[in-house]
Amino acid sequence: MAAPSTSRALPLDALRGLSIFLMILSSSIPFHVLPDWMYHAQVPPPDHRFNPALPGITWVDLVFPFFLFSMGAAIPLALSRRVQAGMSKWRISRGLAERGLLLAAFAIYDEHIRPWRLHGGFEGIPAWIDLVGLIGFALLIPMFMQFPKTWSRNTGIALRVLGWGGAVAFMALIRYPDGSGFLLGRSDIIILVLANMAFFSGLIWMLTQSNLTLRLAILGALFALRVSSGADGWIHDLWASSPVPWLFRFDFLKYLFIVIPGTMIGDLYLQFTQKQSDHPPYSWSAGRFAAIAGLMLVIVVVAITGMKMRAVPETTVALCALLGLGLWLLRSAKSPFEQILSTFFQWSVVLTVIGLLFEPFEGGIKKDPSTLSYYFLTGGLAIATLIACMIAIDRFRWERPLHLFVASGQNPLVAYAGINNFIRPLLGLTGLGLLLDAVFPTPWLGVIKGIIVTSLVSATAVVFTKFKVFLKT
Repeated sequence: MAAPSTSRALPLDALRGLSIFLMILSSSIPFHVLPDWMYHAQVPPPDHRFNPALPGITWVDLVFPFFLFSMGAAIPLALSRRVQAGMSKWRISRGLAERGLLLAAFAIYDEHIRPWRLHGGFEGIPAWIDLVGLIGFALLIPMFMQFPKTWSRNTGIALRVLGWGGAVAFMALIRYPDGSGFLLGRSDIIILVLANMAFFSGLIWMLTQSNLTLRLAILGALFALRVSSGADGWIHDLWASSPVPWLFRFDFLKYLFIVIPGTMIGDLYLQFTQKQSDHPPYSWSAGRFAAIAGLMLVIVVVAITGMKMRAVPETTVALCALLGLGLWLLRSAKSPFEQILSTFFQWSVVLTVIGLLFEPFEGGIKKDPSTLSYYFLTGGLAIATLIACMIAIDRFRWERPLHLFVASGQNPLVAYAGINNFIRPLLGLTGLGLLLDAVFPTPWLGVIKGIIVTSLVSATAVVFTKFKVFLKT
């Protein structure tokens, strides 16, 4: 039996793609009418008004930290190639800054071109606005496409000018229902946070590539800042400040509690991909691997169910028992693949336990305002899910069944922009949206409709990936 192929880190792609799939699904299901565990815990039905005092998490609240974690884990794999190629730290830093600015530009542009934003709502969007939205999506290709190396430099420049020139003209001409036009502060907050995390986490990894102690020290300093920000004083004022409001806020740095542990896992993943061994790839049985993968998913389900039900002591006991079972199942790891799974799970245990111990702090676990418990617990659950993805893809070769997730993870900007500016406009223009509404009229049938729409978005990413049209920053 061949050793697992990890040249592309497909399990990481799958984890990233899964988070995107669930993110799109959460925005595609019916609002107001489903149980509260189908929405963000702090924005419950039926009115979906934000309640910052409401503790708990749901599956929807795992989407963002899973994506952040996968971003952190991918950083060592991406930047190590530049280091090995002899690229200077200055050039790498400049590249990180350029990537961050491009992601910020994507966040601004993507928010401006959404048809529902241009119309002022999701209902009754006219055909001409759907067409405008499709044009906006089409411009993303020359703006962000990674051009094949076989194309001439002049062709690439011409397409870039076409794309960015069209985007500038687009945003200069459009008007919104309130009469406003382009606003630098009108941007997608999720992508804007990711832009900041891409820059700062990449910079931290580069400075601490061979010094884990320093990386942990940075995490400790960040912890001190985060805790002190809750008390009156200069740290509170600094944390709440925003020197460049459209680009950066100091409190964005809180998400490094998820991304930095992700870089540590990425370092271990990188070492695993580079390890050569004459040992057979597996000493454990297929049934044992299946039991481990299933246990990882059970841990995730128990954690979010217990936190949502507010059965915190019972959930803590149950999770500790499940974590102990996991340590037992992952014992006696002999092959490199088994050893990396065991090491990953030990990190998952550490983060999960820390998250559980922090749960009573700050009024219970919450995504928004995000709590220390939220950062650590979701980081531990992200590692558990990654382990399940590794077993599914590298051990059982389920790359094809998981291809929708893998392709979306390899082309995340296509999937992210595709829901608002490609699939929904197409459904509106063709009348298929009304047909789906008629076929799936009830709340739970509406969930099926949401799954279909989300799958169409992922299928779009599959097509783009198949034809090697990657949108990159």
